[in-house]
Amino acid sequence: MLHVIPLGGLGEIGLNAMVLACRGEMLLIDAGLMFPSEAAPGVDIIVPDFTHLRQNASQLKGIVLTHGHEDHTGALPYLLSEVPVPVYGTRFTLAMARQRLDELGVVADLREIEPRTPFSVGSVFSVEASRVTHTVPDAVGYIFRTPEGTVIHTGDFKLDPDPIDGLRTDLERWGEAGEQGVLCLLSDSTNSEFTNETGSERVVEQTFDRLFREAKGRIVVALFASNLHRVRTVLKLAEQLGRRVALQGRSMTRNVEMARQLGYLDVPDSLFVPLESAPSLPPNRLMLLSTGAQGEARAGLAQLAARNGPVRLEPGDMVILSSRPIPGNERPVGALLDQLHWTGARIVYAQVEPGVHVSGHASQPQQRRVLDVVRPRHFVPIHGELRHLHRHLATAREAGLAPEQLLLAQDGDLITFEEGRGRFAGSVPVGRVHKDLYSGGVVTPEALQERTRLAETGLVVAAVVIDRSSLALMAGPQLSGHGLSLDEQVLLNRIADEARSLFLQLSPQLRGDDALVREELTRSVRRAFKLFTAKRPLVVPMVVKV
Repeated sequence: MLHVIPLGGLGEIGLNAMVLACRGEMLLIDAGLMFPSEAAPGVDIIVPDFTHLRQNASQLKGIVLTHGHEDHTGALPYLLSEVPVPVYGTRFTLAMARQRLDELGVVADLREIEPRTPFSVGSVFSVEASRVTHTVPDAVGYIFRTPEGTVIHTGDFKLDPDPIDGLRTDLERWGEAGEQGVLCLLSDSTNSEFTNETGSERVVEQTFDRLFREAKGRIVVALFASNLHRVRTVLKLAEQLGRRVALQGRSMTRNVEMARQLGYLDVPDSLFVPLESAPSLPPNRLMLLSTGAQGEARAGLAQLAARNGPVRLEPGDMVILSSRPIPGNERPVGALLDQLHWTGARIVYAQVEPGVHVSGHASQPQQRRVLDVVRPRHFVPIHGELRHLHRHLATAREAGLAPEQLLLAQDGDLITFEEGRGRFAGSVPVGRVHKDLYSGGVVTPEALQERTRLAETGLVVAAVVIDRSSLALMAGPQLSGHGLSLDEQVLLNRIADEARSLFLQLSPQLRGDDALVREELTRSVRRAFKLFTAKRPLVVPMVVKV
């Protein structure tokens, strides 16, 4: 019996983590994080709830990584600190994972693998990586051979006929596995709604070449620091055009340095100039490679837009945002574009110049090609929100798969394969763990709810003074408001008078119980606020006995 258990990534973008379990042994495919939306104030990152793995720690024999993006590796330190197991991945993927582990002081057993070279995880799983084209070097999918049959996990992929590094998705190897019989295909659904072919990275190269030659002043290119195929294109064109390159953003500097050390970027030291020295160069001899194309407030591009730092954008400069907004980031990206336009520079982004970005994920036609090549007995769409999974399932139906072959899963589902048949067989505990932006600690759902209420209703501190011997109310409630509207601030004295009347209904005999007094004070203030403003703010009660 084989179990496939998604712990994250099915129903959201990010948190990718998938368990395979068979004969008392488990392996995990990826351990990714997700970045929070505005609905999670003060939260830095979100990681999967690994309760199921902690409860079965003795069965977990290893983790295999598809590629180095944080939505696939970012949760590794949090899992490995509790459940230390070997981690398998390609050279560049492990290098990116090691950066994150080192930052958090987590020691790990990292084991390098090569595509098309099988290896074992535990005694049950025979694993073979297969190269895929994505936006980061050394990305792979996996072919898992188990006692119940073969499972293919594509990882994030696209079918690029002419990739920058010359390494195409190994569709041939998946086809060979398909000829032998594939029990289940787990395939990336991110771009399942797009009906056109995902473009080749060569399109971006050609667009950059044209735009760079048009530019008269500085050129700023903002993109994901992990998109090293595109970074390589920018650096090569800068070298050809006689421009020096300054790196803006910590992750950009770190990733370029690491890629050069590992031999993935072959450019001379003389190409680079420190950011602090960049203003001394003629504008037509400078290129900035920056983070922040997703509108991140602390990233390099936001600093440029705010005119912070040594380089100041001017009319004649060109700023290129080489990415597509991640779902949920549309508003901050739009605000950043507005701010950049005020600098007078020429702002180029995908909506006005489509060639500055192509996706790293397969669209419908490419997803269909994989289904046709593999011809799986069962299909589970992965990596995407529910609408993406639904659309990918429709593509599988169009490819001829029968309803009983299609399994639409969500996080926590326990999918069981036995004697060639797949079915749902229950669920395991899953969820999201929010990490605090400042302390790194866990933010509970209750704390998140309270933070949201604070943002919506504000906070009121209510203080009363009670005579210790007679228990008479001597003063108060004295109200101090935070995050209130001007009208509400004006009403505080009237609200305090009403709250006093309500509080005095508590008999003196009961005022000896401090906990009861605080509870009644909170209730009185909130009821008074409700009477005057139709809302109930959070109340912090203070009881002073003299």
